[in-house]
Amino acid sequence: MDMRQNHQQSCRLTDTLCCWVRVSGHRNNYVIPARTIISLLLLSACLLTGCSSTKSFKADKLPMHLQAPPLTNAQTLDLTKMATSTTSTDLIGEGDVIEVTISAGLSADDTATFPVRVSENGMAQLPIIGPVRLKGTDLEEAEAIIVGVCVEKGLYRSPHVTVTMKRPKVNRITILGAVEEPGTYELRANQSDVLQAIVAAGSLSEDAGTFVQIRQPGPTGPRSQGRSMIASQSDEKSDDKSGAIQQASNELQVQTLGGASVRINLASAAMENPNALKLQDGGVIMVERRDPKPIHVLGLVRKPDRYEFPISEDLRLLDAVALASGTNNPFADKVFIIRNNPAGGEPILIEGSIRKAKRNGRADLRLSPGDIVTVERTTSTSLYDAIRIIGFGVSARVY
Repeated sequence: MDMRQNHQQSCRLTDTLCCWVRVSGHRNNYVIPARTIISLLLLSACLLTGCSSTKSFKADKLPMHLQAPPLTNAQTLDLTKMATSTTSTDLIGEGDVIEVTISAGLSADDTATFPVRVSENGMAQLPIIGPVRLKGTDLEEAEAIIVGVCVEKGLYRSPHVTVTMKRPKVNRITILGAVEEPGTYELRANQSDVLQAIVAAGSLSEDAGTFVQIRQPGPTGPRSQGRSMIASQSDEKSDDKSGAIQQASNELQVQTLGGASVRINLASAAMENPNALKLQDGGVIMVERRDPKPIHVLGLVRKPDRYEFPISEDLRLLDAVALASGTNNPFADKVFIIRNNPAGGEPILIEGSIRKAKRNGRADLRLSPGDIVTVERTTSTSLYDAIRIIGFGVSARVY
């Protein structure tokens, strides 16, 4: 529809309403105000709806790359999939200190007790007996292995061996962000992963997002590759193992730190990168908070305002209108959604319909944080407002 056609239609509608005013018996007092008001309203409707050349997308035909992604609630995630090990706590691991007691007779002089640390290669260097591989065995299996080695080497004929866990190796892990009890926790080295850290911190908080940043200790490479994961602690040393870091900035700088830091999605990490879930001594975990930008609902609604975007549920077109207490015009239908382009550049314009959204779930567009929703003025809404104004004027004149 071009400008000339809009103008002709506006004139016909104006003449019709002016004729209605004449029939009502108030031609001298109300013809000119009615024509002026209606012309201005229709001209505004033309400029806003019919005369724009801006390209827009239909809500029910919006390309996939422009649609708001479905919301993943961190509270409903199956965190058990992130478990990297089902190892029993009794299993001997590298770095553990065990206590071995060997008794060859009934007297105390025939009993020897000594502590042994399991090396990184899984071997335990036992006095007199020599190296014995004990990594991955439980305490009973370790006892049997030591007895077998003693008999094989002819050191003891029938020894009685007892193995106890004296001091298991632990990793000090710091977990921050959207957890119930952020802090530094000690985890068994052979069970040190993201899941155990979250459990130790009392689970995820209500505002937790699905993304987690993990910083492992060690060299972080050249400074040009990035800064510290925690913005407010940028001066901390990357190899700090004291667990002194207790607070983090709400604004995260997601950067690669020379291969020592990784950002993972809890919803898919177990399948995409399970090794990233394992933690080393001195590791730091930052659970990102979900702090979505608010949406704005404007136009022909009863309460135009800015509204907080819900954290744990989807928000759709009809939901946004309901937040603003519905429309203030029974003919209001056309809706524009202004959305930031995920690819960058100019924002995109999405055209929706309240009536279609009520009949078709696809037309009830899922909104994205930061969207601007405006219920537009159209010819129908302008006519309704004009008739209501004229009717009020006639009623006031009568009384």
